[in-house]
Amino acid sequence: MPKHSKKFQKASEAIERLKMYDVAEAMELVLKSSYAKFDETVDVAVNLGVNPKYSDQMVRGAVSMPHGLGKTVRVVAFCKGENEEKARNAGAIEAGGDDLVERIKGGWLEFDSAVATPDMMGHVGKIGKILGPRGLMPNAKTGTVTPYLETAIKELLAGKVEFRVDKAGIIHAPLGKISFGSEKLLGNLRAVMDALIKLKPSTAKGTYVKAISLSSTMGPGIKVDATSLRKAGD
Repeated sequence: MPKHSKKFQKASEAIERLKMYDVAEAMELVLKSSYAKFDETVDVAVNLGVNPKYSDQMVRGAVSMPHGLGKTVRVVAFCKGENEEKARNAGAIEAGGDDLVERIKGGWLEFDSAVATPDMMGHVGKIGKILGPRGLMPNAKTGTVTPYLETAIKELLAGKVEFRVDKAGIIHAPLGKISFGSEKLLGNLRAVMDALIKLKPSTAKGTYVKAISLSSTMGPGIKVDATSLRKAGD
């Protein structure tokens, strides 16, 4: 078993490992158990009752965080012609067609998100094996393949989060920084949960939201009572 640091062990002392906490109490514990010298990111992990092996149970989407994420996002745009200037004016750090594809083929990956116009996806597909495993591939389901590049770029810069269920049926998403405070973090959490509920596959059987856990970058995981989250949103 991995050996945790003394700071981690001390931060875990006030947390009952098996207890399902009210969402507000859980968030306060996340804030109190943060001990790093930097402004840690708060994350949520949601275990869904789906089987990702089946395409009709793949949960994938995006959500615009009402309070942002508290970090600088670097966006590139795959486009051509007048769209290149529009993309740069909207905040993209790079914009282009084949030239941008070749640059990425050469090893340049200093960006966090990518958008593309539909006509460019044939070109972008050439670097799918590079972008895909890193979660950087533009996708229509998350709104990053679109003719409305300026809107897509501005949403990403404002804190739009893309998510995709992993092989274990779990969604991971950042909620913001410890410095946001409980109210803003809870607001972002509700936005994520609302998006997940709307994306529930019709073929998913039984309990859809099986478990929710909150944690900071360095802190321990804290289990959340899903019913308390629903009540908090009423």
